[in-house]
Amino acid sequence: MKFSALLAVYSSLIGWASCHQEQNALSKEPIGVEKKPTLEQLWGQEWPFTGIPTFAHLNTTKCLLSPESAYDIGIIGVPFDTATSYRPGARFGPQAIRLASQRQNSMRGFNTRAGINPYQNWASLVDCGDIPVTPMDNKVALDQMTAAFEELLLRRNSSLGDAHPPRYVALGGDHSIILPHLRALHEVYGKIAVIHFDAHLDTWTPAKYPSFWSSEQSKFTHGSMLWMAKQEGILSDDYNVHVGIRTRISGVSWEDFDEDDDQGWLRFSADDVWVGGKQSLDQIVASIKKRIPAHYPVYISVDVDCMDPGFTPGTGTIEPGGMMPREVIYLLRHLDLDLVGADVVEVAPAYDQAEITATNAAQVVFELVTTMVKRGKPLPVRED
Repeated sequence: MKFSALLAVYSSLIGWASCHQEQNALSKEPIGVEKKPTLEQLWGQEWPFTGIPTFAHLNTTKCLLSPESAYDIGIIGVPFDTATSYRPGARFGPQAIRLASQRQNSMRGFNTRAGINPYQNWASLVDCGDIPVTPMDNKVALDQMTAAFEELLLRRNSSLGDAHPPRYVALGGDHSIILPHLRALHEVYGKIAVIHFDAHLDTWTPAKYPSFWSSEQSKFTHGSMLWMAKQEGILSDDYNVHVGIRTRISGVSWEDFDEDDDQGWLRFSADDVWVGGKQSLDQIVASIKKRIPAHYPVYISVDVDCMDPGFTPGTGTIEPGGMMPREVIYLLRHLDLDLVGADVVEVAPAYDQAEITATNAAQVVFELVTTMVKRGKPLPVRED
């Protein structure tokens, strides 16, 4: 071997020894002894198809049983579906959405439209488990859900302290679960502006479901709960918005729309969203932002039937001619408002093929969580 080659090998060995000695000095391990890997390094990584399915692999606790827990955003399941008027099955929605969220995690959670990873930012997130709701008695169920949301919102602190309770994205369940959530939010923030993604108005009075066999409790359905919220003084007077409406309405005239107007709603149909493409979407965003005052408490509710059945077959009341998931996501990505709560509802996995509906629902949850984190600290509680 030539002298120059020997010199190169010798220099390489000297460099390796020096580097190895320095690394051992930094780790305070004896030279030649490799540092033992931690259990977390060995077994802490989970693939999307492993582990117990919490939403996006978040840590979980039964928040209703853990008043000492402090967190900023909670994912809460509400497995209730006995207020439906057509196909049941949304009680299994929370499980399905969690399972479909397994490709989300904190390591690969950067949201390119927001420029943040909501799972690795200022907010602490937790999967709160489910609210136990009886399927036997809707009166008891509504009382249970109302008491649960009051417990979660009125007697919980976020990591930011007393003036900022946690915010929740509720996984339905049928759409009636919005009412108990709004009731509790109203006690915290006052009147709430609702942005309602849906094929249906859900502001129908009980008279729209005529039957000899009626009762006080039969007023509570997944199509009347927004009317009930208005009657209870929960909703804003003029800041509420429907997006994606395309259902048939009652009678032979525009009576349903007239009643909807009286309850303070602005409507964008599915055709409004589609015709004109992106420019139309931007106009809708601008109209909504103009309608809702700055720093007003906003709730976004997404019924998956706002999307076309081709994208959300697994739901209780499908309506042809709906929005594409891309359009819904675009709108959500640009409605950077002061969200005090949200929900994704009406996922019925028994009718879902290949988790199409549940996967779209899980993406909607991700967008809602991103907006909450991107917006920063929530609004402070109202002072009576």
